[in-house]
Amino acid sequence: MNIHTPLQPAHATASLAEADRLMTVCNSCRYCEGLCAVFPAMEMRRAFSDGDLNYLANLCHSCGACFHDCQFSPPHEFDVNVPKTLAIVRNDSYRTYAWPRAFSGLFHRNGLAISLIAALSVALFIAGFAAWHDPAVLFGVHTGPGAFYKLMPHNAMALLFGAAFAYAVVAMAMGIRNFWKDIGEPAGTLGEPASIWQAVRDAGSLRYLDGGGVGCMNEDDRPTDRRRLYHHMTFYGFLLCFAATSTATLYHYLLGLEAPYPVYDLPVVLGTLGGIGLLVGPAGLLHAKWRRDPVLKDGSRTGMDVAFLVMLFLTSLTGLLLLVLRATPAMGLLLALHLGVVFSLFVTMPYGKFVHGIYRFLALVRYAKEKRQIDGA
Repeated sequence: MNIHTPLQPAHATASLAEADRLMTVCNSCRYCEGLCAVFPAMEMRRAFSDGDLNYLANLCHSCGACFHDCQFSPPHEFDVNVPKTLAIVRNDSYRTYAWPRAFSGLFHRNGLAISLIAALSVALFIAGFAAWHDPAVLFGVHTGPGAFYKLMPHNAMALLFGAAFAYAVVAMAMGIRNFWKDIGEPAGTLGEPASIWQAVRDAGSLRYLDGGGVGCMNEDDRPTDRRRLYHHMTFYGFLLCFAATSTATLYHYLLGLEAPYPVYDLPVVLGTLGGIGLLVGPAGLLHAKWRRDPVLKDGSRTGMDVAFLVMLFLTSLTGLLLLVLRATPAMGLLLALHLGVVFSLFVTMPYGKFVHGIYRFLALVRYAKEKRQIDGA
């Protein structure tokens, strides 16, 4: 027996049509409305456009609680599996909103391989460029301010990585525009302080990754807070590393102080703390992903999910090794490898798991607005 609504709207993909079916069933039951934001947001609708379904999919934190609480989950004939279906829709949405579209399919199919190849290619180019000019520079011992720029001049380094970062920002901005337009939310919502602040609080605490308060279900029906911990370490580790880079930029251009900096200086302290977070967090998330119950996940497409976590881990690993070995002959090769990994991370960010955090934040902004409207009605 199948449950369908009489006049279902046409959908762009089979996964969106399946999500519509499940939301229709869930809207009739409403047993899970206290678990997370997805179900209250669903209850505000009687029909679901593709934009609505993409909004709900990105609002989902994939805690797995609704699957284990649902009386209609497999092997029931209604076959209600909200976490897996919304994971498929969510992964599809990264391609739908990606800019330029031609790149989305390329990274979607071969994300990890392309990320690693790009990292090694840039590393070999930098190392080869230095060795061609003077092998002693690549394998020599360089200490003191400006030591890193013996391998590659600062202006060349800033131009290369500034261009990669600018490309990533533009590509992600276009993706954000596509997402916001598709879900039908007016631009004015992003100017509402109350909605923004509520979304910041919910995202910063991962409020909805707790299965309604008991924890996240991952490999079985026993709730834990491990995925929330690993997400926090990844997110705040990334912010600390970004703060370290920003501080180093201010040091260079405002104070005239050149890297590398002493271990007690602010850019190094922030980068070290962030680097530790980006070792433990991504490693934990990868382990949780491999152990996750197959019935809960979109197992057919993990390329860019895995690629982003691997590149974050390698960025941190190479950065911390560079910190420890920067006064040794290994510095040149380690710096080339670290720069290659960072370059690859930048150019692949708009096509994988990084944008998931942005779209989820935007979904939380919309939900905060809708919830205030309902509560005030």
